[in-house]
Amino acid sequence: MRVAVFATCLVDGLFPEVGKATIGLLRRLGHDVDFPLRQSCCGQMHVNTGYPRETVALVRNHVAAFAGYDAVVTPSGSCAGAIRHQHADVAAEYGDARLAEEAAAMAARTYELSQFLVDVLGRVDVGAYFPHRVTYHPTCHSLRVLRVGDRPLRLLRAVRGLDLVELPDAESCCGFGGTFAVKNSAVSTAMLTDKMRAVLDTSADVCTAGDASCLMQIGGGLSRLHSGVRTVHLAEILASTEKP
Repeated sequence: MRVAVFATCLVDGLFPEVGKATIGLLRRLGHDVDFPLRQSCCGQMHVNTGYPRETVALVRNHVAAFAGYDAVVTPSGSCAGAIRHQHADVAAEYGDARLAEEAAAMAARTYELSQFLVDVLGRVDVGAYFPHRVTYHPTCHSLRVLRVGDRPLRLLRAVRGLDLVELPDAESCCGFGGTFAVKNSAVSTAMLTDKMRAVLDTSADVCTAGDASCLMQIGGGLSRLHSGVRTVHLAEILASTEKP
């Protein structure tokens, strides 16, 4: 199987360790993983803020960048959701039927990391070791668009040394929502406050999720509180194998 990793803008620009962890994990599981250098933004931000026409060129680039791969894996439910549920529609809306067909085929072989591990590879125990008290935040796109369900939780429960604690009101949004946090900062901050309170109520050392964007929002708030709680991407936990 030819596998490529789509890093996403946020991972590439701000959290490169998440991309490295994703590639390292997949290679540890026996896959020869590529990182196509032509990849760029998936265009989700453009569509969500009302610029779908400007997204067509990004869809075209994405399809070309990942052509020929059997699977494209991304450590982001948000971007995986955009590729699966926006790309083909955007191309069709602006009259490029061939691109719409290619984008639909690409969508069918694009996976969020937990989906790929559980559904494609059939792996729940990936040999990880992470001796910390952890709570999991199910991000909105992974939960409601991709419907990843309990796959991340199943993976976390199999991590040696990890104490998984349930997050109160887990399905509530953290308040990020991309440009929502900028355009509606007061509402975003109120939502974040509720999410941070829930995280702190667990007495967890670490809050994890499958999207770097939500972890940036939650982690930023927790750091300003000097709470001592870290945010760690799911990929980083699953890639961790160090033992004392």
